Amino acid sequence: MGIVLLLAAARLTAQETGVQERRVMRALRMEAEDRIELDGVLDEAVWERAEPATDFIQQDPDFGVPATERTEVRIVFGRENLYMGVICFDSKPEELHGYQRRRDEFLSADDRFMWAMDPYLDGRSGYFFEINPSGLMGDSLLGGAGQNNRQWDGIWTANVRKTDFGWVAEIEIPFRTLNFDPQAPAWGVNFQRTVRRKSEESLWTGHARNQGLRRMSNAGLLEGISGVTQGRGIELKPYALGTAFSAPGRNQEGTTYQGDVGLDIFYSPTPRLRTNFTLNTDFAQTEVDDQQVNLTRFSLFFDEKRDFFLEGQSFFGFHSLAEGDPDTRVIPFFSRRIGLSENREPQKIDYGTRLTGQVGKQDIGIMHVRTGPLDEDAGDEFTVARVRRRLLSQSYVGGLMTRRDPRGEGPAAYTLGLDALFATRTFLGSENLELGAYVLGASNKAETTGDNYAYGVDLSFPNDLWSGAFSFKQVERNFDPDAGFVTRRGFRRYNPELFYSPRPENHPWIRRFSFGVLLDFQTDQENRLLTRKLEFKTFEMNTHADDSFFSLIIPTFERLEEDFEISEGITLPAGAEYNFTRMQIQGRTANRRKVAVQGTVEFGDFFSGTRQDYSFGLTLRARPGVIVYSEAEWNRVQLAEGNFQTRTYRLTPEWQFSPWSSLVNIFQYDNKSRVLGWQSRFRWIMKPGDDLYFVYTQNWMDDPALGLETLERRAATKFIYTHRF
Repeated sequence: MGIVLLLAAARLTAQETGVQERRVMRALRMEAEDRIELDGVLDEAVWERAEPATDFIQQDPDFGVPATERTEVRIVFGRENLYMGVICFDSKPEELHGYQRRRDEFLSADDRFMWAMDPYLDGRSGYFFEINPSGLMGDSLLGGAGQNNRQWDGIWTANVRKTDFGWVAEIEIPFRTLNFDPQAPAWGVNFQRTVRRKSEESLWTGHARNQGLRRMSNAGLLEGISGVTQGRGIELKPYALGTAFSAPGRNQEGTTYQGDVGLDIFYSPTPRLRTNFTLNTDFAQTEVDDQQVNLTRFSLFFDEKRDFFLEGQSFFGFHSLAEGDPDTRVIPFFSRRIGLSENREPQKIDYGTRLTGQVGKQDIGIMHVRTGPLDEDAGDEFTVARVRRRLLSQSYVGGLMTRRDPRGEGPAAYTLGLDALFATRTFLGSENLELGAYVLGASNKAETTGDNYAYGVDLSFPNDLWSGAFSFKQVERNFDPDAGFVTRRGFRRYNPELFYSPRPENHPWIRRFSFGVLLDFQTDQENRLLTRKLEFKTFEMNTHADDSFFSLIIPTFERLEEDFEISEGITLPAGAEYNFTRMQIQGRTANRRKVAVQGTVEFGDFFSGTRQDYSFGLTLRARPGVIVYSEAEWNRVQLAEGNFQTRTYRLTPEWQFSPWSSLVNIFQYDNKSRVLGWQSRFRWIMKPGDDLYFVYTQNWMDDPALGLETLERRAATKFIYTHRF
């Protein structure tokens, strides 16, 4: 059956809508005398000559009808820069929402204008940008299989001005910021506008609910760009760092002062390839990880937050990332293995190199990083190579190799993998269908032989009214990718799901309902049942105002393969079997409100007893640029083997002075580690590419007898400068 579906997907993909049916706009070349002052006022003559893209179509709430507020987008270009002029007309400009100002913050509460560009015209990768009425600038890299690398910071600038007829944005994007195919007949491009008070989303093209802005195969065409330059393609990015560190709670007397410098060199040998060499890399400006309490049998997962590894991340993505839930992750290359110890202690990175981009019909990513010694660890050499061969308009086959060589500590460990994705957007006429598969093999450790593979297949039907999927994976008991991440081994997992999401017509306040079921069925390699978890979404409702509510019933079976110490001194025995049912109720108010709340209550049986789980979040948007986020979670667990409670708190006040400067404080505490942490992070973007950071971190231990005792303090100042040739 899988082969039949694969061939059907390929055949349908080959019949997809031709390029000539896309909406088209034309970029206007600037004359020699044309100059643009980036002031948010489109008063230059060149803007009058440019033909705008307009006539946006609603995706929500009134699907398929013209947008209620007009939007005009003009694009002009010179030899080195692309310019956009955007006019967002609004009948009630006094009700515009623009709370966020900080670079790359999410705009779930604000009016916004977003656009995506596909300079390769390959329908599967590109660049995403967004702005709001307060001048916030956000961007990300778009990759295959829906990958969205939000941590990418492109060098571009914008000026936004509110007017009595709405708001206007004037944008400059240097061609040096983008990789593109100079031989492409056009670029893919699309635009989306959000009018927050109406919860209205409208797009220039691709407005169907199973399409959207980030699906570049549904983008329109931007014609006319030619004769532009990326300069010499060389970019130097040196940094200077000063730190002060003390750890009185870890028996370190006095304060250690250090200064350091490092360098990143970027070079684009072709417009489609980008290389990077980093020397003496440091991540002092990186945001701290969220504190978490683990009530599962599996390792906690912490996302990558370091810029060097996030840039170009989509070129290293492997299809096993696209399926599965957090308890069964299979990640053959996980960059947090590099430069961070098992307990998340920073490890010096001596140097790193990276090559990403396109060669013909291949997407490639190659990286090599050398880490320095840490305590008893002599350091490692990491190498990863990834290639994807693009097929048809949305499909690919690919391969992956990773290598981790512990210098002087034994043989190198390898992981090899193959993956494929076959996708179409015209299944049954206009539906999306995706079929993917992968196989991975990791070199055995000295004490193991055989059983060192992982493989899986998944079929996905991601559409609006009906959506569904089925996936299968097996991770053998000795599969251990040294440069990757796996939560558990020695299991098979079957995971079907089906959801129905009707939208009542012309209802005054309900936008959508949703109902569905998901099954997680896991066995060991001998087909003995380990886990059977059903998630019944009995009810979900979303309103036009963007409030939501849903409920789940979760009957579960678990058989423990080994002893499970769920809390200190409380262990569930190996071989024990448990049948229990839990219920979850969750609700949230719309983020656009000045005070937005969300809460979850989960209760019911839990292994040999019961568990009540309460979580609550409150966001206060006092005024534009002043936002306070707060979260709390409380678990009360009563088991036959013992009782315990967990509590986690997080408070994040932000002062966003302008789109160029911000101060973010993060306070965290949990009663299991008994550590209270505080990070204060100031960022000043002097100009795009030149950043000054000041970061202060302090951790305290909550001692029942002595109160709060300082564990460690760290202050760091980092300056990053960018020069392009």
